[in-house]
Amino acid sequence: MTHMEIELQAIKTEVMNMWVLVESQLQKSKNAIMHFDKDLAREVVLREKRVNAFELKIDRDCEDFFAIYQPVAIDLRFLLAVMKINNNLERIGDIADGIAKYVIESLSDFDRNVFAKTGMIAMYEEAIHILTDTRTAFEKEDTALARSIFKRDEVLDGYNLAAIQNVGDCIKKDIEVLNDALYVLSIIRKLERVGDQTKNIAEEIIFYVEAKVLKHLDPKAKQNG
Repeated sequence: MTHMEIELQAIKTEVMNMWVLVESQLQKSKNAIMHFDKDLAREVVLREKRVNAFELKIDRDCEDFFAIYQPVAIDLRFLLAVMKINNNLERIGDIADGIAKYVIESLSDFDRNVFAKTGMIAMYEEAIHILTDTRTAFEKEDTALARSIFKRDEVLDGYNLAAIQNVGDCIKKDIEVLNDALYVLSIIRKLERVGDQTKNIAEEIIFYVEAKVLKHLDPKAKQNG
């Protein structure tokens, strides 16, 4: 491998490490919600600083690479994609941090009936699986897997669209769950944004591997390439 190839691989490794950390943050925030574990929630909040540190280092490393090597073709596309993916991952980390803070600030455990009625836990699990599969697509340069994310994001959108009705039904049935229901609605909104950020990452993977820009295309066109 040339020195330039070694540097590119090092940047990719950094991105993968950040990705794993963000997945862990999202998983731990889910566990904190499910078990009302304030200590775990505080761990997520503390680890958010590591996510931010990764973002800053990856940006600096990409900028240094541009200055030294002036990359072209697929190497240029890779670095441009990495800088956007880096930002998307940092935002997902922010989302995990925000959800963890709900656990910290809540005075009592959340009503499990609201979880069940809204499908929040199932939505959470799917959001984590999508993020993991997108990492695999990035690692293996698998654009078919990346394209599958667009369809799966629609599942998260479906949970989000049904959320207001489902939350409203919970409140009508028992006004005592009002605060819990509003927390759950906020979490669902955040998970929908995880889907959006992951979809953006999938677009960047396709851009750098295939040199195709998918932004502003309709969903079917994105899925079909």
